[in-house]
Amino acid sequence: MMKFLAFVGFIAIVAILANAAFFFGGFFSVAASAKDPDIVNWALVRVREASIARHADENPPMSLEDPTVVQEGARAYAERGCVHCHGAPGEEWSKFSEGLNPDPPDLKDVVPGRDPRDLFWVIKNGVKMTGMPSFAMAGASDRDIWSITAFLKKLSTIKPEDYKAWSKPAAVSPNP
Repeated sequence: MMKFLAFVGFIAIVAILANAAFFFGGFFSVAASAKDPDIVNWALVRVREASIARHADENPPMSLEDPTVVQEGARAYAERGCVHCHGAPGEEWSKFSEGLNPDPPDLKDVVPGRDPRDLFWVIKNGVKMTGMPSFAMAGASDRDIWSITAFLKKLSTIKPEDYKAWSKPAAVSPNP
């Protein structure tokens, strides 16, 4: 039994050294244009989902069904540049988003299965190694982030003409 355990320990040490040589030796390509191995994609998705589930614990301080909040969210979504990576009703994604790895998700497909607190957490904190920034660090208030969450939860039902009207910059009154 002792020989078997020594052999298992030896194999573990060799595996750790081989992995260290592979990653720290520069053999793993960090190029956004390089396809990641399936095991890497699988692991990153599982780690991301587990982390969001563990950390997303805030509940909305207002009704996400309120049309005013949804409209504020459309404006904040446009002003914060979300449309560039994720598109919007009647709006295409910007060309540069095609170069991101992983691809930004199509929110019409992703949002219906997500809790509002998960969406809020992702928007507020961002996600490492995806290009998704922390909008809290970029100056967005919790209210703005919750309103974007409300907009996203209604995304599949919003008409392009409504999004266009709602996402216009707020009118600024001239100073006398």
